[in-house]
Amino acid sequence: MTLNDEQKEHLIEAALAARKWAYAPYSKYKVGAALLTASGKVYDGVNIENAAYPSGICAERVAVFKAVSQGEREFDTLVVATSNGGTPCGACRQVLAEFGLDTAVIIVNGRGTVTQETSVRELLPGAFTPASLKAPG
Repeated sequence: MTLNDEQKEHLIEAALAARKWAYAPYSKYKVGAALLTASGKVYDGVNIENAAYPSGICAERVAVFKAVSQGEREFDTLVVATSNGGTPCGACRQVLAEFGLDTAVIIVNGRGTVTQETSVRELLPGAFTPASLKAPG
């Protein structure tokens, strides 16, 4: 699906709005995400930190897990909003790769300015995907 300007703006606004709910008392780096699925539904997510640092979770994975828990398996576009236009971490890239390398990824800063438009494939070259688990012929 190719997003029109209105759809793109709606996703950006959803990611920015979600970012306000992020729980980031340690890093102060709040992240919001909005994931558009092939069915047309939008799932948001925020980063949630924890005093036991490895126990936190990123906004991108929250959005993906919410979508998957509702039966979604095909994703169209993910918008990630941070203060400075930061891109998804490696763990998030791997989770996104599980559901399709062609998912579009739009990165915006805290003002909603697009800093990068890319895809999961471009963010994670040489991705380990479900096809990687198939035995060689």
